[in-house]
Amino acid sequence: MRRRYSTIPVGAAALGLLATMAFTASAPPSRAAHAVGTPSVGVRTVQVDVTVGPARDTTCRIVGDLYQPATATAETPQPAILTTHGFGGSKDDQAGLAHRLAEQDYVVLAYSGLGFGGTQCKIHLDDPDWDGQAARQLVDYLAGQRTDADGDRLDLVALDGPGDPKVGMFGGSYGGHVQFAAAAVDDRIDALVPAITWNDLDYALAPTNAGLTPGTVTSAEPGVFKRMWADLFAALGVLRGAEHALGDPRRLTGCPNFADQICPALIEANVAGFPSAQTRAMLRHASVASYVEKVRAPTLLLQGQDDTLFNLQEAIATYRALDAQGTPVRMVWQSWGHSGQTPAPGEIDLSGARDPMTTYEGRRVLDWFAYWLRDDHTASLGPPLAYFRDWVRYDGAAPAGAEPAYGTADAYPVGGTQRLYLSGDRSLTPVPGDVVAGAQTWVNLAAGVPSSYSELPPELEAIPPYDTAGTHAAWTTAPLTGDVETVGVPTLDVTLRSPLAGVTQATGPGGRLIVFAKLYDVAPDGALTLVHRLVSPVRVADVTDPRPLHIELPGIVHRWPAGHRIRVVLAASDAVYANNTAVLPVTVRTTAADPPVLTLPVLGPDAEPARSGR
Repeated sequence: MRRRYSTIPVGAAALGLLATMAFTASAPPSRAAHAVGTPSVGVRTVQVDVTVGPARDTTCRIVGDLYQPATATAETPQPAILTTHGFGGSKDDQAGLAHRLAEQDYVVLAYSGLGFGGTQCKIHLDDPDWDGQAARQLVDYLAGQRTDADGDRLDLVALDGPGDPKVGMFGGSYGGHVQFAAAAVDDRIDALVPAITWNDLDYALAPTNAGLTPGTVTSAEPGVFKRMWADLFAALGVLRGAEHALGDPRRLTGCPNFADQICPALIEANVAGFPSAQTRAMLRHASVASYVEKVRAPTLLLQGQDDTLFNLQEAIATYRALDAQGTPVRMVWQSWGHSGQTPAPGEIDLSGARDPMTTYEGRRVLDWFAYWLRDDHTASLGPPLAYFRDWVRYDGAAPAGAEPAYGTADAYPVGGTQRLYLSGDRSLTPVPGDVVAGAQTWVNLAAGVPSSYSELPPELEAIPPYDTAGTHAAWTTAPLTGDVETVGVPTLDVTLRSPLAGVTQATGPGGRLIVFAKLYDVAPDGALTLVHRLVSPVRVADVTDPRPLHIELPGIVHRWPAGHRIRVVLAASDAVYANNTAVLPVTVRTTAADPPVLTLPVLGPDAEPARSGR
């Protein structure tokens, strides 16, 4: 074993759903990216039988493609990379990237995950007992300890010791989180590069952005069911099972193509509007948040700013947990994600259409593997945090590609903060003395009918976001006298009053007040931009609590140009989510003595020093 450290297809998804990754980025080649030209690469399909499940009593045949560079022989073995796809995809989605990595002298095994492609068994949401164990046995195969279905044994992969290959993992979304599941059960894995994936699947599919455990996305209160995303996942998983049922009839028994407990959990959440305690436990078991202490492999996190499925908070939570336990970790916030699947010019594209050596994120990935798999310590691990700034002009076709658009920082959080106070005249002011007393009241529509709209996932943006009059409250700054650059997670401290919700909340989570917090950029002509169409749902645990409710708004990287205005909105509902069914009027009262506060993480000389919170 090499190191021990002490201290989570694009063409495969319906409606363009879950484009897991596409890599297109650029910058001058790094000396450590192990540039070796483009040697010939051989490709062959392999099948490997694995035993999975808590009792290891279920056999599944995994189908993969092995990419062998000409330099990889028994006499000159090379490090390996294990990669798989996003939800709904297959090994074929990884072909372009796998070939590119093999051209860099890596033996690459791209495989179809459980329940997808030609691989047998059902979907278990990247659970360590299932998907993690399957990946562990593929590592056995790369190490030459396990034969494929034809009885062949590999001897092409460099070893740290008997049965211990030099191996990293790379992939996005569903193919990102499986890396954590694998590393949790196999300490032979030397490096991870998970992209646009989750920290806690309970938060991802039913988030609440108040009452979070500090530094995490974990809440004692059940969240607000992200109905549209979850139902699209379910339909896609069943479809993939039907396509391959002849090769594995087990897929369609019980819950079609999903573990048996998932179908009733989905029905329950759709009816109730939130997951039960049993469902939350299942989702958390399939989440790195519940076993991060077992993940010791150096990790390069790539997370998308344009992502309403797995937001920046998810990567921040994973980053902080890994960093706190001493696991080497870096984090890159790229422009695109599940909601906006087109990379900015010069960004990385997993289709392999562009050589990752010529891209910023691509070189970060290659340097990461060179450092940890080849012991090439001339390779740069890069800054702890890099983030894409869409307001920076650059030539994406130039050798530097998107690199000029990336800001960097030596730590998270970045910069400082700026407080803006919610005034009773509906203004948002940086001067506490300008606050006046007043109130805003809104009400939701009956039966859960949405009155606000943010998106129709994924990437279908023909309808602009809107909030219906009377169903939201808003506070807006005066036109800005200079640019304001926000990098991180804004917060809102506000006291909500709803006497009726104070009564209905006693019936349980379904009777508790739901609100949605969000930030708009208001142009001089009045045009509204909901930043990346992100919203923060909140299920209020106790609306009678006199203390202000502390809400995390969506993590963003955004410049508010001079002349624009910043608007914070609290809305009664959102079309993507389950909403309150009872009509619950809500009031925010402002007093000059103790006004609600919006805190923006900002860059620049006028910012206050950053605090140690999220």
